Amino acid sequence: MGLGNMVGQAGGDATGVAVVTGASSGIGAVYADRLAARGHDLLLVARRADRLRQLAQELSDRHGVQVQTATADLAEPESLARVEALVRESNAVLLVNNAGAGGLGPTAAISADRVENVVRLNITALSRLSHAVLEGFRSRGAGTLVNIGSIIALSPSPSAAAYSGSKAYVLNFTRSLQAEYADTAIRIQLVQPGPIRTEFFTAAGVSESVFPEDSYLTAEQLVDAALAGLDAGELVTTPTVAETGIWEALEAARLAFMEAARSGQVAERYRVGEESLA
Repeated sequence: MGLGNMVGQAGGDATGVAVVTGASSGIGAVYADRLAARGHDLLLVARRADRLRQLAQELSDRHGVQVQTATADLAEPESLARVEALVRESNAVLLVNNAGAGGLGPTAAISADRVENVVRLNITALSRLSHAVLEGFRSRGAGTLVNIGSIIALSPSPSAAAYSGSKAYVLNFTRSLQAEYADTAIRIQLVQPGPIRTEFFTAAGVSESVFPEDSYLTAEQLVDAALAGLDAGELVTTPTVAETGIWEALEAARLAFMEAARSGQVAERYRVGEESLA
């Protein structure tokens, strides 16, 4: 893993360092720009060193902040460990866990190695980096963690079993952390994008035509909406859902399900043969 030199001039110290993974393009690059505009110095992590260097220089020139880059494949344990150390050393006040992999396709068409890569990146890396940054947040009594999930966490798919499953993990992991830190000044947000016009589908070898044309947001639209949700104190931000009551109803149904599932009784429909045994 290569570590880039610090680029730029001091300008974001009062706001603190923000870490963005998967920062070389798409959602991550837009987050980097928006956070730099808010005065954050940056630690940007991605696999493509050339893009990171170019982005770092652009953001430094545009916003007058310092930008450190870390070239790393977070699916590789050694690279992930080094980035964890960087996150701890940076005293970051904000982490955006954006790096992810799709591994799209039916199980007959994708290898077990690709499935494992999805798990390592979408689950293991996100979990370990969350854990690393929360250590610093606890010691300082504050900080912000943003985990990028997906609406597919709530929609099992025959062509995205690993991806859907990994994003379901992100949903439950992040919501559990929110409950754990509810009485602290640590803020944790789950962002649930729908289809976004980025390199995601191309990288996965899938055409964007899998979704209707009008269902897509740009990365800029997504990030601006997510930051507005963060500023408003939202725990879960799904930018394309206009009616907040839909999410509230989903949460209410989940709570009702959990209450019913703790009944301590076998449901009537499963009591086969009990009468004959009585």
